[in-house]
Amino acid sequence: MRNESGNPGEAESLPDLKYKELHSLTNPALSIGVPSEMNKPRNRIKVLGVGIFSLILALAGCANLSGIAPSATMLVPHTLANQPDSAVFPQQHWWQSLEDKQLDALVTRAIANNHSLKAVQTRMNAAQAIVAVADSTRYPQVNADAESTRQHLSANSIYPPPLGGSNVTMSTARISAQWQIDWFGKQRAALDAAIGQFRATQAEAQAAQVILAASVAQQYFSLARLQQQLQILQQLLQNGEHHAQLVDQRVAAGLDSKFAQRQAATQLMQTRRDQAALAEQIALSRHAMAVLLGAEPGETDQLDAHLPTNLSADIPDRLPAELLGHRADVVAARWRVESALQGVKEARADFYPNLNLTAFAGFESLTLSQWLKADSRDFGAGPAISLPIFDAGRLRAELKGRSSEADAAIETYNQAVLNSLREVADRLASWNALQTQLQEQKNVIAESTGSFDMENARYHAGLSNAISVLAAQNALLQQRRTLVDLQAHESDIYAGLMLALGGGYAAPASPDNRLISEGMQ
Repeated sequence: MRNESGNPGEAESLPDLKYKELHSLTNPALSIGVPSEMNKPRNRIKVLGVGIFSLILALAGCANLSGIAPSATMLVPHTLANQPDSAVFPQQHWWQSLEDKQLDALVTRAIANNHSLKAVQTRMNAAQAIVAVADSTRYPQVNADAESTRQHLSANSIYPPPLGGSNVTMSTARISAQWQIDWFGKQRAALDAAIGQFRATQAEAQAAQVILAASVAQQYFSLARLQQQLQILQQLLQNGEHHAQLVDQRVAAGLDSKFAQRQAATQLMQTRRDQAALAEQIALSRHAMAVLLGAEPGETDQLDAHLPTNLSADIPDRLPAELLGHRADVVAARWRVESALQGVKEARADFYPNLNLTAFAGFESLTLSQWLKADSRDFGAGPAISLPIFDAGRLRAELKGRSSEADAAIETYNQAVLNSLREVADRLASWNALQTQLQEQKNVIAESTGSFDMENARYHAGLSNAISVLAAQNALLQQRRTLVDLQAHESDIYAGLMLALGGGYAAPASPDNRLISEGMQ
């Protein structure tokens, strides 16, 4: 066996020979001996590349996209007046205007600890991660790998003896890079779709927060109503006990019948029954409040709620046009539409070619001793283009599916718009009607108070008895119970109106897409 110089006696080692022969077999340009003149006319290669790419683009132009597009139309409400004044919208912490520090503390605690709200926020974090993934695909990807494998080469495969039938060590260390060029906007559309989903979940998290604040306020007002009703009922119970004693005395004196005595006893039992029912409702209301606060039921056992005394709302005569931008749920639905439309663009881009640039560099050897030497270098670079030609209708089906999703998102948005308008209209109607009811009930109480005062004066003048005074007082207490119900209903409508008008939601400024993906909103 001769060495490369042709001198006998200087035999090459088997591993070196195997490496050179295998290198020659796996690199035909080296084994065939391509003339250097063939590498010179690079302009011909460029022309050929341009021609191939033009042919691919021409084939791409034959992709059939006709007849597939979203068909739904976004609703533009005609009931919204173009009224630039936004004073009707509540402040972000609207409940603080009620000047109830206890309510303020409860809302703050609920926002910090409510588990349902935390679950919504985790979905926002997940959507943010999807944005980061979509954004990363627009940039080159670099990977590194190294491998060393002891392998027996088949004697009946592509490797002739002495390589075939021998044992070699295949060693590779390589750094590779790949970049998919976004020629037709597929990656950009995917990123915009992910950003739309992120901003939708961001708005939904805010919607959940404003709903939670309104729910705490409404639960607080409900508890206040029950507690005030219980206080009035306790007065009615005391009056009932006093009335029953008076009837017993009259029956004993022969001034009244057993029927009147039974009536008084029955009324007393009914009052005690109502008192027990109210106690149950108060306990359940406190437990519901505890859940909103993210606490155990017993933590609100001592909560003493109060109805607001200074309710005032700037009620608009017409719905301002910016209503839809102040509703977090409508904003979220709008971003869902934007995301779905970007998904349609992404699906359309699949009909066109994909252009990838790849490059690699490293070392490859059949022996460990030659692995990291200069002549074991291995590198290359080049483009890769792929084009769908026949897919049995898969791409059209995917585009149709994305278009249907966009239609569904648009219809969901339209329904959210109508729901928002209805909620505001309902609250306004209830608020206006309730003001009349409150005023009339206050007039009723004034008359009932006058009747009680008159009966009390007659009693002290000896013109009436104590039973008549108790009856007048009970009538007044019942009217106060009705007033408490109306006042609590007013507070509930007020909180619902603040929620319907957006609950203090303010859309965050649109940050740069890279900042979204990096979590720096």
